[in-house]
Amino acid sequence: MRKELYFGGAMLALIVLSVGIFTPWGSLTNGHLGLVMLALIVAAIMLGFPTAFTLMGMGMFFTYLAYASVSPELAGQQSLDLMVQRAYAVMTNDVLISIPLFVFMGYLVERAQLVERLFKALHLALANVPGSLAVATLITCAIFATATGIVGAVVTLMGLLAYPSMLKAGYDPRVGAGAITAGGCLGILIPPSVLLIVYGATAGVSVVQLYAGALFPGLMLAGLYIVYVILIAKWKPALMPPLPEDERRVPLPESMQRLKDALGPRAVAAWGSLRALGEVSLPDTRGVRVLVALPMLVVVLSLAGLAAAAFAPEAAPEPVLEQSGFGADLDLGSIVADPAAPAAAASEPSPKSPYGPTWLWVMVGIGTLILLRFYWKLTYERLEIFRLVLKSVVPLAVLILAVLGSIVAGLATPTEAAAVGALGGGLLALAYGKLSYSVVQESVFLTSKTTAMVCWLFVGSSIFSAAFALLGGQEIVERWVLSLGLSKIEFLVLSQVIIFLLGWPLEWTEIIVIFMPIFIPLLDNFGVDPLFFGLLVAINLQTAFLSPPVAMSAFYLKGVAPPHITLNQIFAGMMPFMGIQIVALLLLYIFPGIGMWLPTVLYR
Repeated sequence: MRKELYFGGAMLALIVLSVGIFTPWGSLTNGHLGLVMLALIVAAIMLGFPTAFTLMGMGMFFTYLAYASVSPELAGQQSLDLMVQRAYAVMTNDVLISIPLFVFMGYLVERAQLVERLFKALHLALANVPGSLAVATLITCAIFATATGIVGAVVTLMGLLAYPSMLKAGYDPRVGAGAITAGGCLGILIPPSVLLIVYGATAGVSVVQLYAGALFPGLMLAGLYIVYVILIAKWKPALMPPLPEDERRVPLPESMQRLKDALGPRAVAAWGSLRALGEVSLPDTRGVRVLVALPMLVVVLSLAGLAAAAFAPEAAPEPVLEQSGFGADLDLGSIVADPAAPAAAASEPSPKSPYGPTWLWVMVGIGTLILLRFYWKLTYERLEIFRLVLKSVVPLAVLILAVLGSIVAGLATPTEAAAVGALGGGLLALAYGKLSYSVVQESVFLTSKTTAMVCWLFVGSSIFSAAFALLGGQEIVERWVLSLGLSKIEFLVLSQVIIFLLGWPLEWTEIIVIFMPIFIPLLDNFGVDPLFFGLLVAINLQTAFLSPPVAMSAFYLKGVAPPHITLNQIFAGMMPFMGIQIVALLLLYIFPGIGMWLPTVLYR
């Protein structure tokens, strides 16, 4: 028998034994029926029953029991009325309209083959970095996740694109599998994420604030992955051998080759006058000059923006809002030097230096050093790689800025921004010659499947949650948690441990729609902001994609990996990255400003 079946059988046996032992069968109340319903739904999902319709069927059955305990003659009619009301409430939820639009945008971007161009360009640009293929894979996954938010699409595409290259370069199959599956999971955290939309609709939290809050944790997690890969590649080079010299070279276009032959290997020479070489037939260098000028232009504009922010007149001080989550008593914008100082003295602004703040000059120095190093090493080969990166990154960057920028800046709602993104995805596919009837047909079909799944899950979870509340299950859970006398930190740790364990047998959709309605009402009792809790859940639920036996990322990759790659190898490669996710979760606990700073500055 397969190990997955052993695990599933053991979990089912544990659930059945727990229900049989701990349920007070002699004095059974409606609240106990609610807990039995909760255990039965987990068992039914693990047995393979369709989640949405199991939620609806079990919810209707236990709703009937709840109404029958009060008025048996009206129980049937009341149960049907509740089903209609909950379904209609889901249909009128405007937030859910953004789901099909974001999903459609993702499928169109995937079919425009921008990811293939991006991976090849990053592969060349990072050739000298230890573990360059794995690092390029993680960066590509992070960018693609920002443009799509579809985990299955990212893992499948990178499995077809990057995994064969890694195996050919001599990479350990476990390392490559871990990088692809972990990088693909970034799509459920980095906006625009369908998970954040589902959580926002379930918890009644603004999706706009969730997107702003998830941005830095997502980038932090991607950065931790990259640091881990580089350290492992330096420590054990045999796991990720350096690329051979022939794979680091990029063929130059004829125009650049003629410039290199005439002016030498340094691309900065394109800035010089070419009149003295009039006898040499050279191409027009204006395009090369613009390309060489771009890094300088970006650095100069960035430093100008920092200077404008540093010398801008200060606004009147605003009252400090209480932060939520672990570390709520910390001022996320600054650190109070002396808590015993008088309040009046604390409110007085410090004298402003005419030369600007120290951090500004530190940034100027760093930017200048980076610019000088870039130009010192800029050859025509590096310039060509830079051009390839620009060609692949700029279209996606424009799309991402149009979608996320309009949401974060408050110019558009998530639904409106998703519509712009769907249009932008179509325009990108058209610009790259990939927009056809078959592409649109397939994208619409896949979008319809995903949307139908999410919406039916919402209907089922809404009915299930109503039945659970009618039976009094929520009240029992709340009384039990409060009776433990937990502090805020202990409650957050307990809740995240439960979610982490649930991620082993269940998918994130089931955890969100079934268990979040149980956790959310408890947050007020411990003074936890649902926004901060949602960020913790978003990081934690990535383990649902990396933890066997229901590790969907592993099965996505196995479907496109070479036949000799086993599921055990993929699972082994995912384990270190799951540990990194736990580290990221702890960092967000300890430093809540990672997630709360941006939404606090923008919206609170």
